[in-house]
Amino acid sequence: MKERKLYYLLYLFIAATFIFFNVGCSEDETVTPPVTINETEELIKYLEGTDGGYINNAAPAVVAATAVNTDILAGANITVIDVRSAADYALGHIQGAVNVAIADIVTYYKNNNLSSKTKVYVTCYTGQSAGLAVAALRLSGYTNVFSLKWGMCSWAYPTSWNNAKLYGQTNPITKQMTANAKNTAGSLPTFTSTGKTTGAEIFESRLATVLTEGFTAIGVTRETVFANLANYYIVNYWPVAEYDQGHVEGAIQYTPKSDLKLATFLKTLPTNKTILVYCYTGQTSSQIATFLRILGYDAKSLQFGANRLFYDTMPGTKWNEATEFMNYPVVL
Repeated sequence: MKERKLYYLLYLFIAATFIFFNVGCSEDETVTPPVTINETEELIKYLEGTDGGYINNAAPAVVAATAVNTDILAGANITVIDVRSAADYALGHIQGAVNVAIADIVTYYKNNNLSSKTKVYVTCYTGQSAGLAVAALRLSGYTNVFSLKWGMCSWAYPTSWNNAKLYGQTNPITKQMTANAKNTAGSLPTFTSTGKTTGAEIFESRLATVLTEGFTAIGVTRETVFANLANYYIVNYWPVAEYDQGHVEGAIQYTPKSDLKLATFLKTLPTNKTILVYCYTGQTSSQIATFLRILGYDAKSLQFGANRLFYDTMPGTKWNEATEFMNYPVVL
């Protein structure tokens, strides 16, 4: 009986000692609070890097059909990716081109070691949706990727671009000559937390979201825009000199490779309104809109750009079938 009592007392002593030391340690320990990061800011810093990144240096990385054809004839170490529908691809495509869905473009590039290629050319119908694919790959760090200028219209099927041109005399939207001021700088956009902590991880998650949304979330027609023009914050992605020659009513000028940096005017873009980016052809603006959507902005690209607004009087790049359509062969 005495032994049982002794064991019981020893048990109480050990339990009390355990509680004492644990309570004492918990009071003495400094609890480190979880690190809170601004995911958008981390993402922008990652994409800008030390030199401004792809958008502020090399975008839009577009090449003419003649350059692609020259490489094919020379047997160069290239890959051509066609992001059109499987049905249209089957009706005729560039020799050697592979058909890849935009949602799978980055995975396909990685799985097939396309960084070993001298050039990777991406084509679509008109150069618009290929802009999404090229931006995705370039922002991922793959510097050998280029978009085929004018898409398959320059290669074999010019109809889409021939129909896209719209002359000023039939356009109810007149070109404005006065400049419009940028917004006052505000906050960065937010997006559903990725749960990641590094810029690279956040980018990978955001890119997957934008690729899944596809080009239908980015491209917008002139007819849709001008039905409700006031719904958009309109970004004219031209140099000042060409903006001053005339622009869409209400459009605000942003200088390419300069004004969409964290240190310049990126924060002047609104987070509570759809941003419409337009350029000369829509081939650059689709890449800019892709970049902005990755950052969390509600951004869209005006399809066919100014060619679809005031073709006859616009500055910059124009579609001209006589000089841009090469009529190169296709294979089935």
